[in-house]
Amino acid sequence: MEEKRPQHRGSRNENEGQPQLHDSVTSPQHQGSEKNWQPDSPYEPTRHSPKRASEQYSFPEAESNLDEVAAPSPIYDPGEDYIRRHEYLEDVRSDTSRRRSPPGDHLLSERKRSHEAGDEAQASEQHEIEAPSSGEGEKVAEERQTSRLWTKLYTVSYLIFFSFVGTIVRLVIEALTFYPGTPVITSVLWANVGGSFVMGFLSEDRRLFSVDSIKDSPAISEAEEEDLVKAHHAHKKTIPLYIGLATGFCGSLTSFSTFIRDAFVAISNDIPAPHGPYSKVSIYQLPPSELSAPNGGYSFMAVVAVLITEIGLSLAGLMAGAHFALLTAHCLPPVSTKFMRQFLDPLIILIAPLTWILVICLVVLLPHYQSDNSLWNAEIWRGPALFSLVFSPAGCLVRFYVSLKLNSRIPSFPLGTFVVNVGGTMILGMAYSLQHAQIGSTLGGGGFTGCQVLQGIMDGFCGCLTTVSTWVLELSNSRRRHAYIYGVASVGVALAMLVVEIGSLRWTRGFTTPACFA
Repeated sequence: MEEKRPQHRGSRNENEGQPQLHDSVTSPQHQGSEKNWQPDSPYEPTRHSPKRASEQYSFPEAESNLDEVAAPSPIYDPGEDYIRRHEYLEDVRSDTSRRRSPPGDHLLSERKRSHEAGDEAQASEQHEIEAPSSGEGEKVAEERQTSRLWTKLYTVSYLIFFSFVGTIVRLVIEALTFYPGTPVITSVLWANVGGSFVMGFLSEDRRLFSVDSIKDSPAISEAEEEDLVKAHHAHKKTIPLYIGLATGFCGSLTSFSTFIRDAFVAISNDIPAPHGPYSKVSIYQLPPSELSAPNGGYSFMAVVAVLITEIGLSLAGLMAGAHFALLTAHCLPPVSTKFMRQFLDPLIILIAPLTWILVICLVVLLPHYQSDNSLWNAEIWRGPALFSLVFSPAGCLVRFYVSLKLNSRIPSFPLGTFVVNVGGTMILGMAYSLQHAQIGSTLGGGGFTGCQVLQGIMDGFCGCLTTVSTWVLELSNSRRRHAYIYGVASVGVALAMLVVEIGSLRWTRGFTTPACFA
C-alpha cells in the first residue's frame, strides 16, 4: 500500500479541485505555453466565471514587476502563516512563484466542492477548461487585448493625476514644517513618512478594493479564508486606481533624491535652519546671512542624524500604515468595482491630460512679477509649484516604465527602483549645482526664471522619479541580507554621486545665492 504524505494545513492534494492542463488546450492564453504556463493576470476569470474577460483589468507587466504591486503585505502575523509563508519579494518575482496557479474567486469555489465528488468533479472541471472553438477563441483574445489596452490607458492616466496630487502635498508639507524653532530641519522627512504610511496602508488593506464574492461570502473555514485573502490581494493589485495610488501618489509624495540631498548638505554643513520672524521665512526664500550650520567637526553626526531619522521613521510609517489598515478593516466602506469602471476610469482619462495642459498654460500665460520677499509672495509659489507640476508626470511615468522593465531582472535586488533613485539623485545634483553656480550674472541659476525651472526639475521631475515609499517597502519585504545590500548600495551610490557633482562646486568655488532665492 502506498504511504500517504501528511498534508500541511491549508494545502491540497495535487489533483484535488485543480483544473488540469492538457495538450489539447488551444486557447490563446495557453497555446504553446503549457510547460511554463502563467496567467495574464493573477485575478483572471476561468471559463466558468460569470465575468467576461473584457470586464477584467489586465496589466500583467505591472502585476509582476512593480514592487508596489508585487510585494507581500508588510506585517507578519504568526497566526497567518498560510498567507506569509515564504512570501518574500524575491520569491514573488521568481520563476517558480510566477508559475503558480492564480488564486482567484474560482479557487474558493473549488475549495467548497465536496471531497467525495472525486472523479466526477475533476471530469467536470476538465470539461469546463477545454478550448473554445476557433471563432470564439479569437473573440476572447480580442476582448482580452482590448481590456489590456484600456487598463494601460487607465493606469497611465491615474499616474499622471496622482503625480500632481503627491507633488502638491509634498510641497505643502515641506513649507509647513520649515519654520523658526522646528525640531526637524530636513523638511522632506514628514512627506516621506506620510507617503510610506499610505503605502503600508494600501499594501495591507483588505477592504477598500474587496472582491464582490469576498464581501458577500458567509462564514467560512480557515482553509477557505486563505484563498479569500489571496484572492483579494491578487484582485486589488490589478486595479489601475490601486496602482495610481501606490505608484503615483505615494511615489510622488516621497522623494529619495531630496532625502539624499539633505544628507549631502549635512556633510557640507549647509543645512538651512530657519531664523527670523515667521512672516519672512520661507523654504524658497532664505537669505544667506540668516543661515545657521554646525561647525565642520560635527558634519558626521549631522549626516548620521539625517540617515537614521529619514530611513527609520519611513520604515516606521510603513508599518504604522499597515497596522492602521488592519485596525480599520471593518470600518471603511469598499470602493465599488462598478463605480470605478463606469465613472472613475473614464473620468480620469479626461481629467489627467487636461490638467497637465492647464498647468503648462498657467506657467506660460501668468504674469511674472516680484514685489515681496515674504512667505506668501505669489511669485515664490508660482515658480516652484507650477514648474514642479509641469515636470512631475514625466518623472512618475519614467519611474513606472523603468520599474516594469528592470525590477524583474534580479529578484534579490530591485534594479528598476535602484536605477531611478540613483539616476534621479544624479539629475538633482546637476540641477542643484547649476542653481548655486554663478552663470553670467552675480546670482546663480542663470536668472530668475532659470532658477525657478531648475527648482521645478528638482521638486517635480526628480521628486517624482525617485521614491522612498517603494524603497522602504522593498527593504521590509526582502530577505535580511538582500535588504542590507540593497539599502546600503542605494544610499551609498546616490550620496557618492552628489559628493562628486555638488561637492566639486561647493569645496572649490563655493555656492552662489540662487537668483530666485535672493
